[in-house]
Amino acid sequence: MEFRPEYGLYAYERYWTAQGYRVIAGTDEAGRGPLAGPVVAAAVVLPHDIDIPFLNDSKQVSPKRRAMLFEEIQAKALACSWSLVEPIDIDRINIYQASRVAMMQALSGLNHPFDMVLSDAMPLPDLSVPCVPIIHGDALSASIAAASIIAKVIRDRIMEELDVEYPAYGFKKHKGYGTPEHMRALETYGPCAIHRRSFAPIKSWRSPADEN
Repeated sequence: MEFRPEYGLYAYERYWTAQGYRVIAGTDEAGRGPLAGPVVAAAVVLPHDIDIPFLNDSKQVSPKRRAMLFEEIQAKALACSWSLVEPIDIDRINIYQASRVAMMQALSGLNHPFDMVLSDAMPLPDLSVPCVPIIHGDALSASIAAASIIAKVIRDRIMEELDVEYPAYGFKKHKGYGTPEHMRALETYGPCAIHRRSFAPIKSWRSPADEN
């Protein structure tokens, strides 16, 4: 079987299944770009015959539809897992490595065996099975798109919970991204415990506690 992009979101899964791989896991992360909060990764194994309407890159789906897809994916997937890396560890190992760690942990948490991984542009050489990194994979592969939905919804919910703990920053609204509202809060209050101190412009800021 030749790779046929016209098969749509399931083209990669169909291609690699035709090459003899029986169970394909997709993995993706959410939260590489924000100035605050964890990076979250998810891993999903979908059945071969599944069709989830409106499945797409999480960034291309409304919050309401993401929530619906989140429930449907968890109900229909053969396996689903997620993991996170906290800001302190992102600062220690950098966001690229933190995203890789989160993906590896999410894959290790799957309770169903798999013999192939499709990832959203992330090489995972330490896996015991082949991994195919796909640029813009969350828009091209059903398995990766499903993982992107799970990771995004989980991370958004975490940021909403953190908004209760740190109400001055507006995390519920912007989820830690560098919006004008977030930048104004930083100018007023300085960074809090969940800000990524290695990220510009956070690393140039000093909190009131640092100055005392």
